[in-house]
Formats: sequence, C-alpha cells, structure tokens
Amino acid sequence: MDIATAHAQPKTRVALTINGRRHDLEIHPWVTLLDLLRGPMQLNGTKKGCDHGQCGACTVLIDGERINSCLKLAVTLDGTNITTIEGLGTPDDMHPVQKAFVEHDAYQCGYCTPGQICSAVALLREGHARTREEIREMMSGNLCRCGAYTNIANAIQDVMDQEVKVGMREAAE
Repeated sequence: MDIATAHAQPKTRVALTINGRRHDLEIHPWVTLLDLLRGPMQLNGTKKGCDHGQCGACTVLIDGERINSCLKLAVTLDGTNITTIEGLGTPDDMHPVQKAFVEHDAYQCGYCTPGQICSAVALLREGHARTREEIREMMSGNLCRCGAYTNIANAIQDVMDQEVKVGMREAAE
C-alpha cells in the first residue's frame, strides 16, 4: 500500500485528556501515542529514542502509570488521561522531581530527561522503592546514554526523602 492509499484509509475517533485538556481526535488506527504527541499534538518533550520500547525516552503517564508511548496505539487509549513532561510543570512552577533533576544535575544532554522524570514521578507514586538499589532497579527501563545514573538516583532519592519528612510531620500533627 502506498502512502496516498494509506492516508485515505478510514480514521477512528478517540477522546484523550492530555495534560488536563480533553481532545476529540480522528486518527489512523496505526498511529502510536508517541507519534500523535510529537506530530499533531506538537508536544515534543516526549522523545523518540529506539521506537521499540527499550530505552524509555518516550515514557509518559497514562492514568498515572508509566508507559512507553512508542508501544501504545493511540486508538487503544480512548478515554484515558495522559500526562507528558509538559503537563508536570513549567519553568516557573516545576514539579518536585523536575526541581530535583535540576538541583542534582541529573541530566547531561537532556534527551532522556523527560522520560526519566515521568518514570520517576510514577515510581514515587507507586511507593515500591524504599532504597537506592530499588530506585536504580525500578528505573532500569530508562536508559541514559550519557551515564547520569548516579545523579538521577540522587534526585529521586532526594524527592523520596522529602516526601518521607513531610509524611512524618503530617503524622505528628
């Protein structure tokens, strides 16, 4: 099938909430969430790394769960809530994980950073990681070609420690 024939194929209607805004879309059934985000939605923070679900550069949150967007067909996500790096915070009002990445220099080239941050946000929400080793293990699906792993783990550990301190203060009150 040539490109003109492919684009003439029927489209499917989906309703997605992306970064808090509902979008009613008509898309081809073969479009991945990653290509939808980077293409028509113009949300270029989510990166295309390997396009095979092996590097984590395209990690986003779907209903709060970290997912490699290159592996999800957008039509399968009708009615879901999707959060990308753009939906977590802004330069003037950063998410605590974004702030920690800056404070701990947890990036070098920055290409993997959006996926790393989205994955870290979900990791903290999951509450399974309690030690540095568990952080590293549970973040192992997100690769950093520059090798900033120590700083990434430091940033996540810092946010985790802050959450524990806040929880202790709230419990004491």
